[in-house]
Amino acid sequence: MEKHIVKILKIDEITHDVKRFRLEKPFDYKFKPGQATEIAINQPGFQSESRPFTFTSLNDWNFLEFTIKIYRDHYGVTNKLDKLKNGDQLIIHDVWGEIAYKGPGIFIAGGAGVTPFIAILRELASKNKIEENKLIFANKTKSDIILEKEFKQLLGANFINILSDEEAAGYLHGFITEDLLKANISKVNNMIYLCGPPPMMVAVEKQLITLNVDLESVVKEQL
Repeated sequence: MEKHIVKILKIDEITHDVKRFRLEKPFDYKFKPGQATEIAINQPGFQSESRPFTFTSLNDWNFLEFTIKIYRDHYGVTNKLDKLKNGDQLIIHDVWGEIAYKGPGIFIAGGAGVTPFIAILRELASKNKIEENKLIFANKTKSDIILEKEFKQLLGANFINILSDEEAAGYLHGFITEDLLKANISKVNNMIYLCGPPPMMVAVEKQLITLNVDLESVVKEQL
């Protein structure tokens, strides 16, 4: 199994519970937007505790970037990541993942499930190929929205937010519904990219079936 020890170059806070980690990039280390790797912390007791995280950088950048939700309510890998500083070391492994861009469509994400789509949309923008792609992003509150400003710049009116626990002007309220999906799916953007908490993904797939969407057009991680 591939294994690289890399230093943390920079850590930024993105939201109240999401941090961006920029890391050294090993020579000739390559991935595709949407893919992930296993990361462990190079400290006693954590070297074998690897967890999957998605690349949010692009392959031609000279560093790696991961946008990671921190779970501070229990002792674990992300809780430990929260305490790391520039210069600390992480262990990264093989590249893997089935999520990849296969044509214009609707990106449907719940919370940190948006991370595979960050690199995909960034690459499309860099090539002027955003086209009719849309992002439907479900969160609890406005403060939970990851990279809201960047997504607005990338997608404009095709960035659709829905909040389950907060009512706010300019944001949909509630959960993703069949009506919301029906209003945004078209023959022009008929691919469906789906990532989020398992209950959300199950609910959305049931709605897609009701809408007679071919599940062969649904791109998601195969677990």
